[in-house]
Amino acid sequence: MSVGRIVIVGAGLAGLRTAEELRRAGHEGRITLVGEEVHLPYDRPPLSKDVVRGETDDVTLKPAEYYDEIDVELQLGARAVSVDAGARAVALADGSTLGYDHLVIATGLTPRRIPGLPDLDGVHVLRTLEDSHGLRADLVPGRTALVVGAGFIGCELAASMRAKGLDVILVEPQPTPLASVLGPQVGALVTRLHEAEGVDVRTGVGLESLRGDTRVTGAVLGDGTEVSADLVVIGIGSNPVTGWLDGSGVVTAERGAGGGVLADEVGRTSDPHVWAVGDVAAWTHPDGVQRRVEHWNNAGEQAKVLAHALVAGSAPELPAQVPYFWSDQYDVKIQALGEPSGTDTVHVVRDDGRKFLAYYERDGRLVAVVGGGLAGPVMKMRAKIAATVPISEVVAAAAV
Repeated sequence: MSVGRIVIVGAGLAGLRTAEELRRAGHEGRITLVGEEVHLPYDRPPLSKDVVRGETDDVTLKPAEYYDEIDVELQLGARAVSVDAGARAVALADGSTLGYDHLVIATGLTPRRIPGLPDLDGVHVLRTLEDSHGLRADLVPGRTALVVGAGFIGCELAASMRAKGLDVILVEPQPTPLASVLGPQVGALVTRLHEAEGVDVRTGVGLESLRGDTRVTGAVLGDGTEVSADLVVIGIGSNPVTGWLDGSGVVTAERGAGGGVLADEVGRTSDPHVWAVGDVAAWTHPDGVQRRVEHWNNAGEQAKVLAHALVAGSAPELPAQVPYFWSDQYDVKIQALGEPSGTDTVHVVRDDGRKFLAYYERDGRLVAVVGGGLAGPVMKMRAKIAATVPISEVVAAAAV
């Protein structure tokens, strides 16, 4: 079965999974996977952990010969700059074009920057393998690192830098690390974890300016406090890579609404020959809202649905999925099942001073579970989250 040539722009996890699922769905036509980076598709979560600590550089998802086995053409070091939807062609930065019958957008995210900061050595963001290597070279024991933003990337980097013997200052405008994702109550438990490891956690404050001539030497925080720093990492979130779609007619969301390529429940965009998958894609959810989900597992789940819909014309019958994500910080794996929100009512049912387990309540029902260092108790709640059981039932059981 073939629906013509499929071009996938974005050679990360979502792009690779889509190529694989297209073959599994029976597509026999040409598949071209286009990546801006020169590397084979690789896994990004280790960049803030194993790679930056120098424990590995092997994060490649599949070896080069694998793409021959599944008959996928790789074009690496090729940046897409525009789309001509009428001609069904993608223009690349080198002046060449790729024609397509169907286009899949899997371009992911790019780190947000803070406007107005001087261009100084020692200031980092983290998205690519080169970013991780550049930061790793700066991780000299005894140095002081300022991490701006206590989301998952910022927290993981703070943990990695402490492991490398650096002093770390972690600043976050919200009341706690991860407050918008996990809520301030669990965020306070994350704060405790980092403070126990010697991190100077400062919340309710952001970065005002940097100090230094050619290399950063310090910073001024939003409350006027001056701190010394030998390196700075900006980890204030990311924006979907959609600028290359300007003028294509493919509808994208405003950045204030989360950004991304708007798509239906199977990944089809406003153009029936253009699809979107992964972090860049704002799919339509069962509640009717189009929103992006930036979780590793989500890329594979979306790829299955998209590929089947593209090839067979309908979504596959899949069991209901309970979202899952995790973050490794020190010796504690923070795991989440469901969709926790910073506005949920949180019940901390276990807490030994380091490890913890929390149930999230919305409208009287269990909607998520978050645990630190307690994988078993988290995972056994999957069915109860899927069934949205009454919160009283699970809280009572936890108290026994």
